[in-house]
Amino acid sequence: MSGAREQFGSRIGFILAAAGSAVGIGNLVGFPVGAAKNGGGAFLLMYAIFVFAICLPVMMAEMSVGRHAKKDPLGAYSAISNNSPKWKLAGWLAIATPFMIAVFYMVITVWIFGYLYEAVSGNLDLLANPDTFGIFINSPSIFAYMAVVVGVVYLILQGGVKEGIEKAAKLLMPALFVMLIGLVIFVLTQDNAMAGVKFYIVPDFSKLNASVINGALAQAFFSLSLGMGILITYGSYIDKKSDVPTSAKLVALMDTAVAFTAGLMILPAIFSFNPEINPEDLSESSVGMIFTYLPSIFLALQESIGYLGASVVASLFFLLVFFAAITSLVSIFEVPVAALMDEKGVSRKWALTSLGSIMIVLAILSALSFGKIDVLTTFVSYAGADKSFFDVIIDVFYETILPLNGLLICLFVTYRWKTANFNASLEEGSDNYRGSWFEKYVDISLKTFIPVILLVIFVNTVAVKYFNFSLFG
Repeated sequence: MSGAREQFGSRIGFILAAAGSAVGIGNLVGFPVGAAKNGGGAFLLMYAIFVFAICLPVMMAEMSVGRHAKKDPLGAYSAISNNSPKWKLAGWLAIATPFMIAVFYMVITVWIFGYLYEAVSGNLDLLANPDTFGIFINSPSIFAYMAVVVGVVYLILQGGVKEGIEKAAKLLMPALFVMLIGLVIFVLTQDNAMAGVKFYIVPDFSKLNASVINGALAQAFFSLSLGMGILITYGSYIDKKSDVPTSAKLVALMDTAVAFTAGLMILPAIFSFNPEINPEDLSESSVGMIFTYLPSIFLALQESIGYLGASVVASLFFLLVFFAAITSLVSIFEVPVAALMDEKGVSRKWALTSLGSIMIVLAILSALSFGKIDVLTTFVSYAGADKSFFDVIIDVFYETILPLNGLLICLFVTYRWKTANFNASLEEGSDNYRGSWFEKYVDISLKTFIPVILLVIFVNTVAVKYFNFSLFG
């Protein structure tokens, strides 16, 4: 494919797009509840330490590899390693992983859009019914909602980097922040809300153990979209004058701020609208919270602001989550699209259409694996349980391969690309980075304890997911 490589038009465009890939469903729902159940402020502290001490250097590694090579993950690994077969395999993993993650993320985004539609239509009472979700995910309307979501993603991605991804990020991310802050202000004015704030932010160090610490690190790693090839791909769209270390810090800060702020919405809402709640009974599942628990919480609002007011609040919430899901889905799917364009020299439209068709087929199979088709519902069995087609995609590509991809990028920049070349790349556009304590820290951490930690996460995930055994008891 000829012509200059596409680029982001501005630094803020890149940062918002990268933050959009990081800010997802887990930030808005899973993180706040996980924090509340695992030590509150103690969990938050551990999470923040891991984001900046471990995840930030990995982010910088991914961004710098992409910017230096000006290629997708497969092309970047191949170019920098002089077409080494083993590093090509790492590149293929970095392409296959986001493609398959996009499949299950598409299904969840479709569910969110369906609930948004029902909330806007005034059917909040229906959504609050515990039986609704099970019926909804197997209803024919799922496929109509899927068509809408596919259309939105296609429209954004077909516009390319500057006119599509960047423009969408500049619109959706500020809108997401405004809605989040608005909902937080509203929730904090409700009765008993401060009880939720206290439960959320007051540290309970007695709950911190090896398992919780591992969970906080895994949450931080997943939250920042590491190991998905997104930051390598987005890094290839920025010029040599861009300050990668500062940009990475801003993305990490923005992602952490959204996750923390979401906690100031979710937990106070739960305590306010259901004062008798036992926090230990909360599900850490983002899916369970969004689709089976929170609608009933929003419905309880009708006692104070009426059914219409409750429906408006619920609609804003689902719109907020939908925006977060769309920005993540766009970022995830851009990775294989960019790879196909780079490696085969095809047009963006052709890459989108061909890969999109395959993704839609797999997403439909995933959507049918919740009881509709038996062979998809009990697709395989491991760790003593039957797993659906949907479950397998999450377990293999999201839970297992992501930390492996993170481990591989660390080893790649330090032992294949070499630290001196890596540092020289980061110093381009960042005059203050050369010789700084931060540069020394990134050097040491990527060579020593970060790979070890990621290896432990990977091994523990394999043990838990497939053998029902945890290294942490």
